[in-house]
Amino acid sequence: MTFQPPLRLGPVRRFTRNLLCPIDLLGHPLLLKYTRDPAEAREEIRGHARLARHYRVPALHVHLRVPGGHLLAYERLVGGTDQGLLLDLLNVNAPSSDLHSYMDELTTAYREVVLATARPTDPAHVVRKLYWDRAAPGGRLDTYYAGTDFLVADGLIDVPASRLDTYTLSINGRRHHLDWATTLRWLRTHFATAEPVWAAVTQGDPTDVNLAHPLAWFDYDTAGMNSIPGEFANFLWYASALGGWLVPTYNPTAFADHPAIFDHVPANTPEIRRADVNHTTSTIRIDYIPRLSKPRRAAVAAYWTQLVRPIADRLWPGEDLANLLRPYLAMRILGVYNLADLPPKTGSSSSLGSPRP
Repeated sequence: MTFQPPLRLGPVRRFTRNLLCPIDLLGHPLLLKYTRDPAEAREEIRGHARLARHYRVPALHVHLRVPGGHLLAYERLVGGTDQGLLLDLLNVNAPSSDLHSYMDELTTAYREVVLATARPTDPAHVVRKLYWDRAAPGGRLDTYYAGTDFLVADGLIDVPASRLDTYTLSINGRRHHLDWATTLRWLRTHFATAEPVWAAVTQGDPTDVNLAHPLAWFDYDTAGMNSIPGEFANFLWYASALGGWLVPTYNPTAFADHPAIFDHVPANTPEIRRADVNHTTSTIRIDYIPRLSKPRRAAVAAYWTQLVRPIADRLWPGEDLANLLRPYLAMRILGVYNLADLPPKTGSSSSLGSPRP
């Protein structure tokens, strides 16, 4: 008979400021999460309880205060290298029947819960971490951009962001105008108003690494009553840009157990054909080819047609959906990574530099 030790530890993984470690305790598979921030740990515990009433989540067996933080022990779902996440259904060359079935199940679950729990909500009573707190004084917009200036693309477009309003932007032949300071003020003002927002019970940060396959939800510190447009903007931007391109480029260690993603980064990386400045005419011209792999396009299309559009038709009939999503999408673009820390590489295709420590 083979001896099985009562405790077996797996590799420790770092995700932002948290540590995860799979263990087997007396034959029970668990996932330990060590969180340094006590407030974040409390939000995670409360968020898990809120979400568990409506969605499938792994059981939270115990949570303990330990030196320097909190330790949470979750039921560990089936997974492995390149297995167990929505991410793994996207890290292939073509959308599979499993992906289509998964998106059907995901959008059905969300549609039912969102429509059952949706109501106009005072912004003071929604989960504020990803949007309101980042736009508030001392939040990420201030931390990243207040009192600072940076070149739009050092070595390619040597125009300070503060002077963008004096230039015409020609993006793939279409003319645009961007006032950087006005954009930041608009976001701060938008998320400082007390006007009620449509909110519902969701996970709040629906990324392809926070959604398990078979379907379940991970990561609960933003779970609860979330802005519905914010939920939509989060998934759409992550699936379209962050998940397949920026995050594996800037935080590759997060994918130690899902290395197949790196084979697909080129399929999700935009190709820059031209990026230059004409100071005489005050024109910045950028020509690029957007890229998104076929599985990611299929996931985004299903999410849009099966979830976003039906809910928008119920809650905001006749309204411009782009206007509803715009401030949330802008916060996802500006408030995740500091744009000043994304140095470009010169050449025919855009490929971003190494992550900051």
